[in-house]
Amino acid sequence: MPRRKGAPEVNAGSMADIAFLLLIFFLVTTTIETDAGLDRMLPPIDPPEDIDVVIKQKNIFTVNINKNGQLLVEDQLMRLEDLREAAIGFLENNGDGSCNYCKGRKDQSSSDNPEKAIISLKNDRETKYSTYITVQNELVGAYNELRNREAQRLYGQDFTKMEGDYLNPETPSSVRDDLKDKVKRIQDMFPQKLSEAETTSN
Repeated sequence: MPRRKGAPEVNAGSMADIAFLLLIFFLVTTTIETDAGLDRMLPPIDPPEDIDVVIKQKNIFTVNINKNGQLLVEDQLMRLEDLREAAIGFLENNGDGSCNYCKGRKDQSSSDNPEKAIISLKNDRETKYSTYITVQNELVGAYNELRNREAQRLYGQDFTKMEGDYLNPETPSSVRDDLKDKVKRIQDMFPQKLSEAETTSN
């Protein structure tokens, strides 16, 4: 009686090699999206001093974002597209008349001058990240718009370009040395004082 042949076996000796090659392929070709985050240059840490700094309420521009993405600016509802203009008006209000390059309304109930003007941003814990970033961009855009205006008046070019060239490591050192004082001068004209208050849960 003839012997029955068993089921043919599959040679799995090379399966591990194939799986390894596929793993390498996907590791090399896959890209992972990462958030760029916020580009912020933090000030240096000052030595502790026992000095109480008094800040007048009129020198603080409050911006609150609730969990629904609504803006409450100076206790008034505001559309996002109006935020930058409102921030610019606050920053260059020049209430005390000490700023000779400001074009503000000189409202006595608003900020005294750009040196004292502070923007305070507060958001809810449930605020969407995209809304938070958009509001941040509008506030930083207000500073950049004012700085660009003064840089054009003094040096004939935008501040954002000057700062980008200054921070670019590929810029020749002679150009960076020339830009250093110019960038600092514009920054001092409209110092970026953007304060973030602790988030709340409402």
